Amino acid sequence: MAEGAGAGPRLAELLAAGRRLWEEVETGAEPSSGAPAVQDKVRQGLDALHRAAAMVAQLDLFSENEELEEIASADLKYLPLPALLGALTLKQVDLSRRLEHLESARAHFWRFLKLCSSYGLGSFHLPPASPPQEEDAGSPSLGGPAAAQTSLVAMASSRQAKIERYKQKKELENRLASMRTFVESEQADEDQIREYYILQIQKWINTSLEEIESIDQEMVILRSRGTAKQSSAPPHGTSRQARAPLKPFILTRDAAQAKVFGAGYPGLPTMTVDDWYEQRRRQGVVSGQSAPQRAPAGITEEELQKQQQEKKEEEDDEEALQKARNWDDWKDTHPRGYGNRQNVG
Repeated sequence: MAEGAGAGPRLAELLAAGRRLWEEVETGAEPSSGAPAVQDKVRQGLDALHRAAAMVAQLDLFSENEELEEIASADLKYLPLPALLGALTLKQVDLSRRLEHLESARAHFWRFLKLCSSYGLGSFHLPPASPPQEEDAGSPSLGGPAAAQTSLVAMASSRQAKIERYKQKKELENRLASMRTFVESEQADEDQIREYYILQIQKWINTSLEEIESIDQEMVILRSRGTAKQSSAPPHGTSRQARAPLKPFILTRDAAQAKVFGAGYPGLPTMTVDDWYEQRRRQGVVSGQSAPQRAPAGITEEELQKQQQEKKEEEDDEEALQKARNWDDWKDTHPRGYGNRQNVG
């Protein structure tokens, strides 16, 4: 199907600009893909390719109901547009939107592969339209020796497919490099131009299959991390109620000291230790048995220590008196020299 009148040159320019910016980003010398200059190219390339894709849809250049031979050779170069969009979408580095970018890129790659499959371009297995869920994409379940053997066979088959795709990709790149200058200089005939664009499409088929496989693996990891964060976070409405901040206060021994400190620090509330424990008990912070035993009011610290010392001395005296009584009782029942067997005459 031929390009629309007046839209062809503009469409070709948009495709060329998007492809050039993608190549600069892909093979650029910038140390990081997150550099502002690189991301500017990514945004410009995406803008050009999105506008080109909109024009392709408006012109209805491709349809799943037609055969490959019905597509004009000059139109074949627009068929890899979705794959180019997917490749540039993956170059965005906004981590907060990484899952969104992966989903968008996968959709672009899948649309391209679906179109190629309908035209019979390449022999490949079309991936599912939506990415597999976490339980489907994880490690194989434990099902005994048969399941393990099936898993090993699947891994070997996947590895062999990757090796074949890599070899095809290198061969296609070499053939494209040898034909590119010849085609771009407009020295090639229509058959050579058609072959060149079909080789490009086959190269993007291999790239799209690889990218979809990588995207599915990354999406599983990102979703599992999101699930882990949600499970570790407290449920909504069950968070611990915040307590009112405690006001500063001065601990005093009795009401008299409270009055003195209160006069000196009018900006701070004051209370005794007993008042403080009582307040904390009412707030439910300490139990009623946590309050320490205080000395009666009116007794100084020195008098309290003296009373404690006297009490200890009395206890010591009682212990010494008891020892003396026990010794007297023992002497009454045991004569002098009891137990001495060394000087037996």
